[in-house]
Amino acid sequence: AARRCVGEEIWVDSRTVYIGHKEPPPGAEAYIPQRYPDNRIVSSKYTFWNFIPKNLFEQFRRIANFYFLVIFLVQLIIDTPTSPVTSGLPLFFVITVTAIKQGYEDWLRHKADCSINECPVDVVQQGKVVRTQSHKLRVGDIVVVKEDETFPCDLILLSSSRSDGTCYVTTTSLDGESSHKTYYAIPDTMAFRTEQEVDSLHATIECEQPQPDLYKFVGRINIYKDKEEPVARPLGAENLLLRGATLKNTQHIYAVAVYTGMETKMALNYQSKSQKRSAVEKSMNAFLIVYLCILISKAVINTVLKYAWQWSPDRDEPWYNHRTEHERQRHVVIRAFTDFLAFMVLFNYIIPVSMYVTVEMQKFLGSYFISWDEEMFDEELGEGAQVNTSDLNEELGQVEYVFTDKTGTLTENNMEFIECCVDGNVYIPHSSGTRKSDEHCTYGSGNKDYCAFCLSLQEYEDLFFRALCLCHTVQVKEEETVDGIKRGIHQGRPTSFYISSSPDEVALVEGMKRLGYTYLRLKDNYMEILNKDDEIERFELLHVLNFDSVRRRMSVIVKSSSGDYLLFCKGADSSIFPRVVSGKVEQVKARVEQNAVEGLRTLCVAYRRLSQSEYQEACHHLMEAKLALQDREQRLAQAYDIIERDFVLLGATAVEDRLQEKAADTIESLHKAGMKVWVLTGDKMETAAATCYASKLFRRTTQILELTKKRTEEQSLHDVLFELNRTVLRHRSFNCLDFGLIIDGATLSAVLKPNQEGAGHGNYREIFLEICRNCSAVLCCRMAPLQKAQIVKLIKASKEHPITLAIGDGANDVSMILEAHVGIGIMGKEGRQAARNSDYAIPKFKHLKKMLLVHGHYYYIRIAELVQYFFYKNVCFIFPQFLYQFFCGFSQQPLYDTAYLTLYNISFTSLPILLYSLVEQHVSMDTLKREPSLYRDIAKNSLLRWPVFLYWTCLGVFDAVVFFFGAYFLFDNTTFTSNGQMFGNWTFGTLIFTVLVFTVTLKLALDTHHWTWINHFVIWGSLLFYVIFSLLWGGIIWPFLNYQRMYYVFMQMLSSGPAWLSIILLITVSLLPDVIKKVLCRAMCPTATERAQVQCWHHLHMKLEV
Repeated sequence: AARRCVGEEIWVDSRTVYIGHKEPPPGAEAYIPQRYPDNRIVSSKYTFWNFIPKNLFEQFRRIANFYFLVIFLVQLIIDTPTSPVTSGLPLFFVITVTAIKQGYEDWLRHKADCSINECPVDVVQQGKVVRTQSHKLRVGDIVVVKEDETFPCDLILLSSSRSDGTCYVTTTSLDGESSHKTYYAIPDTMAFRTEQEVDSLHATIECEQPQPDLYKFVGRINIYKDKEEPVARPLGAENLLLRGATLKNTQHIYAVAVYTGMETKMALNYQSKSQKRSAVEKSMNAFLIVYLCILISKAVINTVLKYAWQWSPDRDEPWYNHRTEHERQRHVVIRAFTDFLAFMVLFNYIIPVSMYVTVEMQKFLGSYFISWDEEMFDEELGEGAQVNTSDLNEELGQVEYVFTDKTGTLTENNMEFIECCVDGNVYIPHSSGTRKSDEHCTYGSGNKDYCAFCLSLQEYEDLFFRALCLCHTVQVKEEETVDGIKRGIHQGRPTSFYISSSPDEVALVEGMKRLGYTYLRLKDNYMEILNKDDEIERFELLHVLNFDSVRRRMSVIVKSSSGDYLLFCKGADSSIFPRVVSGKVEQVKARVEQNAVEGLRTLCVAYRRLSQSEYQEACHHLMEAKLALQDREQRLAQAYDIIERDFVLLGATAVEDRLQEKAADTIESLHKAGMKVWVLTGDKMETAAATCYASKLFRRTTQILELTKKRTEEQSLHDVLFELNRTVLRHRSFNCLDFGLIIDGATLSAVLKPNQEGAGHGNYREIFLEICRNCSAVLCCRMAPLQKAQIVKLIKASKEHPITLAIGDGANDVSMILEAHVGIGIMGKEGRQAARNSDYAIPKFKHLKKMLLVHGHYYYIRIAELVQYFFYKNVCFIFPQFLYQFFCGFSQQPLYDTAYLTLYNISFTSLPILLYSLVEQHVSMDTLKREPSLYRDIAKNSLLRWPVFLYWTCLGVFDAVVFFFGAYFLFDNTTFTSNGQMFGNWTFGTLIFTVLVFTVTLKLALDTHHWTWINHFVIWGSLLFYVIFSLLWGGIIWPFLNYQRMYYVFMQMLSSGPAWLSIILLITVSLLPDVIKKVLCRAMCPTATERAQVQCWHHLHMKLEV
């Protein structure tokens, strides 16, 4: 073998596992010991040693934190006007709070890891069971797992206590599915019953390297018997028991470890999703850059003006300043740069360091309101809404496009068998019971010559019913407790019931039971059914060709008791009809279309008799594909394609999937709120369209535009697109016309295909988007999972860059949930993959209404006020400092005391805005639910647009000018105190600071609509805290704090009557413009929200009067 360079990565696409760590017999294959990780699970980010450096590194990657660190270092290095404490303490506070939060979260993860890693595990060693700890397990160990125990790592099932070599497993902790799944032991090892037998096994497993896909596994086992050639058997996902799953209804199993620790599929799925950023965060960063530019320009202006001021010799630094001579000898550029840095330090408080930590706390604490919402709690599931990402709360208030799945999201995914059509005759089961007699079947479709071909129909009927009883993956369970609920008790004695991962299959098997054919069990690879004559029929199950979303069908090959080989297939009409060679295709097709228009889910059933040679050939194709380690899925797909052809059509079934409660009301509300709703489904066009009408996505007045394969076969895609575009543009001026678009997967692929030959093909996307923009609703049917994500990506990337939301309940919706700005998973019957991969999870589709219209609305207005208010209060704080430089010879003299500079953002003004951003309700919840159109008022980030930002900034500058010049002119007469003392610069600064703190706090009080006792406590408490702190700091209450420059300053200021008057006057003048603006805006051009507020107040007054 070629030698590898040091450090070169060794990439192996498959691994060899030696069961029980036994070497293969000599001459069989080379023994290559491979190193694998132990079974330790590590979900924590930090260790005791790296916590401080790693956490600090992560925190200082944030631009704001890094900026404040630089400012702090500048204060330490050069002689700056303010103490390093003023920027160091707030930075230390922010860093410490964040570090404590992250450290605590990581400590909890360490505890959880420790409890998992130290779990006891039974391992077979030298024919005996030895108990060890989970983290000591190694790849190749043979593990014993008992009933209700959790699998400690990913295992290949060798044998089970059940005679048929199967075991039942629940994967609730992996994907939320509570149904029992069946896993199979390897046929050659399933007979092992004791530790000694298992330990005597001599075999190796070749399998793929660890992959995160829970539902995919490719491998093979080579079993060595004496000196014969090794026997190779395929291994698939049905043999692999995943870490985190639980053994059920099986006393014990023996299995071999193939993936351990951080290489298990569960651990590989821990990896975090790509980070999503909200529009508010982007606005915040843009505003921050503007304020940074303002800061730099202030520092530049002051530096230039300082040197302009000192140009005249009589205005140079005074003779008593000892630094003068030393300063004069330094180069002017170095002096100017030092002064620039000093001014940067003096004005740096315009950038709010505590804003980030406040926003984080607001998002983190605010997310609990969704979890606590009792209206979003589902009694049936026993669960409420979940928040997986609190970073996107405010994005819920900005949604413009909603992409929803149909089955299980708009509908209940609770299937009921309605009818079946066999050879052109319709059978409708009665709901009365399960007695087997002909009276329970209604024969339709006007067949008068029934007796003429009675035998033929009887054969078709038997074959059809048998096909549905055999072609499925349903399990039969005796009476037992499932999730705490007793199932299957009938008239006091236990009966059996069906469970499956697909509700469609259960509905079909139960439907057959009502029509006289009962599926009994799968035992020793024989499927047993009870026919309508109460006779048990046995079929040997030879192969199952599993369902997949690409083929859209599944098949079984069975051998009847008479020795016939039969291939039964069921699937979507589009995947069955092209493969049919005989049968009453036209009658069945007509019935399928009629059912689809009524909103029923349809499946077609077909069969094929196989000769002995055809069966052997099919076995060869399947075995060859199953044993492949590379491209197994593609090879299986090719094998299925060869086998599933030349069918005889038997008939079709119709199953009803009822619409979810309040689904129509939710969609109507989303429309009124200005959102466009798209339904993306894999279903037939007619079925999906019927659901869209039922859910009020399409109305009877909606003009439907079709962009389907059927239409593009008649006309070219180019012509169809341009014709539809002309139609919507022609009627755009008439708002009365409402358009709805239907597109299928095949046409979408053609539209999204990159530039083809010929002119004009490249802009199909743009024309398609133009049509979609003018449609109130769009239905995309026959969609593959990846196409759902492509649609979302297409809309996201369009020129308006709208905010998108995707909602779904199944594994096929995960890609679109991850692609959209906000992904919502429904805790449905198709497992929990969607809920696990989403940003938010809700029990039912109806909860989306409150999630967006109430919670989303509140989150957005709260955080918008928080961001604008933070910038506003910092402008009010620092602009007087800028003006003060004009009156102190640009000497970098601070206007405020060090303590005030440090505590302004941390203590005096932080709590009121944090509380406001958690509990503010500008209109009541009932009003928001009753009037969805209020959502339009906050659409397109309206509260964080540049004009609004400019208004807040100008308001801050105006207030700062009022504070400074108000105090300056009122103090023109300097003998203000009763004893004739003059006010000094610290008293002047303290007066401005007092007005500032009261003004910004009262501004927030004026903006508050929803008052609670906690609002009062925090707002008035903050002002009281400022007064008490000032008295403490000035040495009045606590004489030991007789801080030199501030000693008795606050008291002296309060002892002056005019100071009191000026404080009240300046606060009033500062708040007046904002009050006037609000009054005028409400009177002249009120928004819908303001009108709703007025109505609420009227209702409240009327109630009080009554």
